[in-house]
Parts: sequence; C-alpha cells; structure tokens
Amino acid sequence: MSTTASSLEPLFTLVAQSYETLESTFYKIPGSAVIARYVKSSHRDDPGRTLLEVILIIFAIRTLLQSRTKAEASGKHFIEFSEKEIGELVDEWSPEPLAQPLNEAERAELDSVPVVVGPTGPKPKLANGKTVLNLASYNFAGLAGNQIIKERCIDILRRYGLGSCSPPGFYGSQDVQTQLEQDIADFLGTEDAILYSQAFSTISSVIPAFCKRGDIIVADRSVNFAIQKGLQISRCTVRWYDHNDMESLQHVLESVEKERIKKNWPLTRRFIVTEGIFEHDGVMSDLPKLIELKLKYKYRLILDESVSFGSVGRTGRGLTELYNVPVSQVDMLVGSVANGLTATGGFCAGSHIVVKHQRINGTSYVFSAAMPPLMTVAASEGISVLRNTPSILTTLQENIRVVRAILDKVDCITIPSHNASAVIHINVRTPSSTPAPAQLLSPTPLSPAIPATPLSPSSAKLSNPTSVRPRHPVQFDAELEERLLQDIVDDALAQGVLITRAKRLRDQELIGARPSIRLAISAAMSKKDCEKAANVIKTSCVKVLSRRR
Repeated sequence: MSTTASSLEPLFTLVAQSYETLESTFYKIPGSAVIARYVKSSHRDDPGRTLLEVILIIFAIRTLLQSRTKAEASGKHFIEFSEKEIGELVDEWSPEPLAQPLNEAERAELDSVPVVVGPTGPKPKLANGKTVLNLASYNFAGLAGNQIIKERCIDILRRYGLGSCSPPGFYGSQDVQTQLEQDIADFLGTEDAILYSQAFSTISSVIPAFCKRGDIIVADRSVNFAIQKGLQISRCTVRWYDHNDMESLQHVLESVEKERIKKNWPLTRRFIVTEGIFEHDGVMSDLPKLIELKLKYKYRLILDESVSFGSVGRTGRGLTELYNVPVSQVDMLVGSVANGLTATGGFCAGSHIVVKHQRINGTSYVFSAAMPPLMTVAASEGISVLRNTPSILTTLQENIRVVRAILDKVDCITIPSHNASAVIHINVRTPSSTPAPAQLLSPTPLSPAIPATPLSPSSAKLSNPTSVRPRHPVQFDAELEERLLQDIVDDALAQGVLITRAKRLRDQELIGARPSIRLAISAAMSKKDCEKAANVIKTSCVKVLSRRR
C-alpha cells in the first residue's frame, strides 16, 4: 500500500502545482475575483445549479470543438445528385414573389390615376390635353405657381445647387435652412423650430425622440398613420380615447392616474398626442379643452398641425391663432411645410430644449439629407406671403363656405369635416350606423405589455382605453364604398373636376378609416370656380349613388 502511495506521490504533487499555477494565473485576470465570489456563493446556495452549469460549459466546449465536416466526410446525411439532376432542379425552381400580384381592381386604380403635364395649381393640364379644376392637391393658400416664389427658387438653385447631399448634423446645414427654422419660430411665436426634410417622418421622429419605454401616451383613436408609426417606434404604454371626445379623454386621464396609484407605478413622462385637423376626416380638435385637461392632469401635449398649419387662423398660424391660445401651452407643435407652404418637409416648433434635443435624437433629422435650399427658400417666401397678405386666408374660408353650402344639402352623402377645414371628406350615407363586429376591424393594440381590464358598469358606455378598438365602431362595407367613391371621382373628372379618394394602407393601419373622397380647397380658385366644382361633385354623387337604390 505504501509502495502504491509513494509511486503516486509525484502525480499528486504535479496536480497540486498545476492547480496552484492555474489559480494564480486566473486571479491575475481583471474581474476574476468577482467571478470567483459568484461561483462560491452560487455553489453554497444551490449545489445542483453548479453541476448544471459545469455540464453546460462542457457541452458548449464540445460543440465548439466538434468537427463540422465529420458528417460531410461520412456522407450519411447527404444525397448525391448528378450534374443533369442538379440542372433540372435549378430549372424547375421558381422563387416566391416579393408581393402578391395586383388584382383587377388594384390594376384599374393605378391605371386611372391622372398625370399632370407641366406645373400644378388650381387649373393644371392633364396628359390627355384636358384642363381641369384641381380640388385634389394641397394648395391651401394658393402658393403653388406663385411668380415671386418661383423667381427666388431659380436664383437659389443657381447659387446653391440642388441639394446638400448630407444630413444637417454632417455638414448638411446651410444658411437658408437655418433661416427657415427662424422664420417658422417667429411666425408661430415659439422659441425655436427644427426642420425635417420629409413631412411624414417628422411626427414619427418627434414622438420616439421624447417618449420611451415606460412612458405613457394618451392618443386619439383616429390619429394618422405617421403618428401610429411614431407610437409603435416609441414602445410606450399607449392609452386610447374616443375620436375627438373630450369626455372620453378626461376619463382616460383619470383612469391612468388611478391605475398608477393602485399598482404603485413610479411617476413617469406622460403625453397627449392628437391632431389639429384630423387627416382621416377633417374633424377639428377642441384645443382650449385639450390645454385645460393637459394642465389639470400634468401632461405634455404633442399637436400635429400638418393639415391646419397654413389653412386656419387669420394668417394661417393654425389652431393656436384660431382659438387665441398661447402657443407656449403646446409643448411640441408639429406642422407640414409640404401641405401648408407647398414646399417639402416638416417642422417641430417649441422651446429651445425641445428643439436641441431633437437635433441629437430625432432619427429623421440625424440620418436624412437636409431639405434642398430652393425648397427652404420657397417655404420662407410662403411665410412672408401669409404674414403680409392675410386676405388669402379670408378668401380660403369663403371658398370653403361656398363648397360646403352646396355639398351639405346633398342627401346621399355625409361630411364629417369641420366647417373651417380646408380638407373636406365626403362619405357615402348609409341607412344605419350599427356597430361592426370586432373581428372586422382586427386592429393590433399598441400596449401588449399591460393586459386589458374589463370596464366597470359605470363606464360601460366608454371604450376600453387599453385597446385601440372603439366600443361602438361604425359598420361599413369598405370595398363597396371604395368602388362607389371611385365612380364619383371618375365621373367628376369626365366633367373637368379633379378630385381623389383618400388613400389608405388598410392592412397596416391600426383601425381602417372609413372610405372617403378628400377635397382640398384652395384660395387660388375663384368663387365661381368653387361653385362650378361643387355642383359637378354634387351631380356626380347623385348620379352614382342613385344607382344603388
């Protein structure tokens, strides 16, 4: 026995020395003491876990060291094909299409889109040689084709070239862009403004720049698609209130506070997100009530005035001017340079802090090329026109009243838009407005992290704020109404009036908006032209919709 022990003694000595060397080497590695403490405490608390971790480490090492060509060498799991068979298989293979082929209705819709030849404006010329009255383009103040703006743009194009070819933060900033930001801030009465090169990307960049996971957003159920994308990107907890219903908004704000107290949530940033004039139907928000609720429940307000900027108010400053509300009460005022000033891009106006934060965190501002200089000058000149010629907005409102006076009397249609909205939506009148089955809407809630809770009997008439679905949605046949509205569009075009259906992304929007014809009224049209266009639309509506009966 002693002979065996003496013969193994050198081996034990070698193992002990190797262990000491390995231990001393391990503790020389930075952070090794932390790992050692973790292993000791883990083994002390749960020895079984240590065994499992050792097995997993061994398995990982074995997997990494295992030859990946072993099976290939043995050929057990491979089928050998001849060159002829390989060629036949390649010839027979066809890739899956990137998208489903267009159906007959979609092809017809694309083929029916009219093409404008030359400059757009109140009376553009189409490719077929016909001149039409244009109620399809956003040209509220009639700035499209303005001769002074055109001459300034030509001069800037010669001096500055076509574009900056770089984002503003990467040598893409030019003095004319900085000047437009200052012009917008001065025009609206805010401390500062930031310019985005694409209107759609403006609000979808502003929201996630300030709203992060854990923050709370209370949003109108009918916000436009750009806002919906911003809400999704932000990953906030979203609560919904019924479309332009201030009572529903107040109920949601109260329920959020009760839920926070009940579940002991920490105080976090909270925002109300809505539109000035809604793109989907032309309804106008009650801005004074929004400000009242915002201050009462201590929220910040993000107001998208993409439609209302340049079209309402004495000089086109939007809802703040129309309702005589201090612009400082709106934390982030988002607008469209493309819609209101017939240029391109968008802006966000607010305090210095709000603007400077976006210059670092606004995705579209950081990663998109800056707006072309000629477009910024066109927008600056447009602001000068609005500031110095307030009669333009008076003419616009008169034209709106002329069109509404004729169309409001048509029995077969309904108009949900506000009387002062330059964007007028026309819906097909239905015999009844019964609730639609929930499965017809199939929206995707934006707040899956917090399960929906049933409403109490006292709030049975109110929609569930955790779901984007309204409690009493209006039932409509989207396919049928789209077809009828397109027939009206085609009939009006044949009579010399260019109008369009409101375009939707029905498979991507959270809740599909009701099909509508969207009219864009312009101050560049005369009262006589507005009357003529409205009468043509009236005749087309009666002609097409009377066939249904």
